[in-house]
Amino acid sequence: MQHCNTARLLTRDSHSSGHHPQSTFQNHGGRVHVGAPFAEGMSDHRIAILPGDGTGREVAIEAMRILDTVQAHTNHGFEQVTIPCGGQHYKETGEEWAEGSFEFCRDEADAIFLGAIGYPGARLPNGDLAGGSVILGMRAGLDLYANVRPIKLYEGVPHKVHGKFTQIWEPGMVDMTVLRENTEGLYHALLRRSADRALGREEYIPPEMTFPGLEGEVAYDPRPISFKGTERLVKMGFDIATTRNGAPLDGEKRVSCIDKSNVTRGCQLFRRVFDEVALSYPNIGTDHGYIDAFMQWLTRTPEFYDVVVLSNMFGDIATDLGAVLQGGMGMAASGNVGDDHAFFEPVHGSAPKHAGQNKVNPIASINSIQMMLDWLGRKNGEDELVTIANLIDESVADHLRDGKSLTYDLGGTATCSQVGESISSILSSKLSEL
Repeated sequence: MQHCNTARLLTRDSHSSGHHPQSTFQNHGGRVHVGAPFAEGMSDHRIAILPGDGTGREVAIEAMRILDTVQAHTNHGFEQVTIPCGGQHYKETGEEWAEGSFEFCRDEADAIFLGAIGYPGARLPNGDLAGGSVILGMRAGLDLYANVRPIKLYEGVPHKVHGKFTQIWEPGMVDMTVLRENTEGLYHALLRRSADRALGREEYIPPEMTFPGLEGEVAYDPRPISFKGTERLVKMGFDIATTRNGAPLDGEKRVSCIDKSNVTRGCQLFRRVFDEVALSYPNIGTDHGYIDAFMQWLTRTPEFYDVVVLSNMFGDIATDLGAVLQGGMGMAASGNVGDDHAFFEPVHGSAPKHAGQNKVNPIASINSIQMMLDWLGRKNGEDELVTIANLIDESVADHLRDGKSLTYDLGGTATCSQVGESISSILSSKLSEL
């Protein structure tokens, strides 16, 4: 998407060593306005930056630093439109984000980055998390049906166990991509409510259900799993497998279907659709497992796994465990991907107790930007963006291998901004050689 007559202004954050070019986001009668033009002749992508709450705002600064570095050394420009949002914004303004924000992300942004959502005591009148219209509303409202989570262990990353940092898993033996269905399953009702708020629709109320044999107060969440929702997720999983190098154990390109089909009907459908889709990919191996057994094998033999597909809640839980293998939540990046839109975010939350201390690990956010540029490059046929994404990954690897600047979660004392500056500096050197 090419953009003309877009606005930029310079802002400085207290933890930043430089300026981050950003666009104003102003709401006038539900419309988003942007002003002065971008640099003449520079191709650009408009990126919606949603810092969110707590430490999400701090890691977003380092994500923007990476975009600035790419822009400074290549002909790729990034207009960064920052949109205030989240639970704190709700408590201060009475709205989760400004009217017109969802439409801007849907109609004007080429890609979206989100820091984190969650602020103490910030709840909507119905009890839902304030900020849900942002993160969950976009997942459902933009039909971002695949939550893509790479689980990769870099050299130099220790594991914290029993309060000590040690090497449990081996670098090179943990390298998989997990796809979690992102719009259905146990979270469907909440996703639908959040999308309704984001789109200004009447809020969805699920049908009443009865449960013979249960007495007193009963709470429930329906778990719909559809053929369509499963099919498109599984197809993406197989497509991703064709681009990877295979499982670390044996180099086989393999997609694993993880479910509980020995118990639930939804999982029986999930597995049946998986097997049908697999027939169209004869050169990709397949594997089946139950979620409870998978949680054991994920930790004991992660080298077996290449690409894994799961339903919504199973994937949510399994990937958080997978983050342990790669050094913790501060290392875990993700992309919420659909056919037309995508937003990228670190897996970790807003960590209110650490907010404002400049101490959290920004690598999950930096790797989310890496995923974003890879997605933009593949989507638009911009091979150089894919190359740049690979260089970001290499820069993160070089930084961690050196081991001199690690945040507290990896046993070090470096600040969030120091890590961001280090990776940006390494990336600058690599980009200058392009």
